[in-house]
Amino acid sequence: MTLSKRHIFYFDWLSFFLTWTIASIGLLFVYSATTTQAIPFSIHFQKQLFGFISGFIVYWFFCLTDYRKLCRTGYFLYFLMILILGYTLIKGKIGMGAQRWIDLKLFRFQPSELAKLFLPPFFTYFLYTENDVPIYTLETFFPILACLGISSLLILRQPDLGTALVVAGSGLILLWFAGIGKKFFRYGLLCCILSMPLCWTLLKTYQKQRIMVFLGAGDNRKERYQIEQSKIAIGSGGIFGKGFVCGTQNTLFFLPESRTDFIFSVLCEEWGFVGGVLLLILYLSLFLRIFYRLEKVKTFFAKLLGIGLILPVLLSAFINIAMVCGLLPIVGIPLPLMSYGITSLWITCAGLGWIQGIILRMS
Repeated sequence: MTLSKRHIFYFDWLSFFLTWTIASIGLLFVYSATTTQAIPFSIHFQKQLFGFISGFIVYWFFCLTDYRKLCRTGYFLYFLMILILGYTLIKGKIGMGAQRWIDLKLFRFQPSELAKLFLPPFFTYFLYTENDVPIYTLETFFPILACLGISSLLILRQPDLGTALVVAGSGLILLWFAGIGKKFFRYGLLCCILSMPLCWTLLKTYQKQRIMVFLGAGDNRKERYQIEQSKIAIGSGGIFGKGFVCGTQNTLFFLPESRTDFIFSVLCEEWGFVGGVLLLILYLSLFLRIFYRLEKVKTFFAKLLGIGLILPVLLSAFINIAMVCGLLPIVGIPLPLMSYGITSLWITCAGLGWIQGIILRMS
């Protein structure tokens, strides 16, 4: 597809600007979190810079390709993704006690991120082929629930509780938008409450520990170390912060996983309360703008696909920021467009570019 005057006119320049402003800030703070006097431009920053540039290309590819063709392709790729998740459990790269990655030499690829991108087209295309009029019975959703459960369990087995929660949560919200009915959620909530004792026994020791830490248990120098250092970093930034690359929690390596899960803490320490609020405003503006534009899309399935693509980004941003502030247990979720990680950056750019393509064609 080539750009015409019509496409340029209907292109959502505001969401494009917001997306790449957040990504640019993320690149800055990956640099801040990884730079040292000996190696100013770390290998992590160089990889993130590569991800930033290539992510821009990914964004445009998904934007300019017909979203309907992508949806059909994504439906079949979802099944391939399930096979790759199974392969990862057997042959995947182990790191930090989890088997989540496939080593591609240049970088490690995290297949579970693909679930965020391919679940919405699988969901949408399946419903479209069942009935192009969006009126469905409960039985229609059973195959979707089965596939959602399989992919979530495979991700949970890695273990990657954070991504599993985002994928499962996005799927359930999509079911609500598709009209599965309140009865499903009422009975589902009851089953969740009744199964809590069983779920607790299935959690790994460190996952139980994180929940207990959230409830106030643990030693500040052991179990509570991560969250306490994060709170110190956020609080010590004050109103305007300590200055770029001047955060002590960050540069003195007190803050763990500063380039990934806790990058928001790095930003708050160096740019202060003002910087933190600015980033929150950018995220909120991006989400509101996308939902505003999707609301104007008249085709049900195009709108459902767009909502499904933005949900993982929204949920990940909410959970990550709440987590590093101590409002939720630590589950290990990157902050979209901000955290270090090429796979996460590519998938987010693909999803946002795909949404842009829907808006272009349906406006």
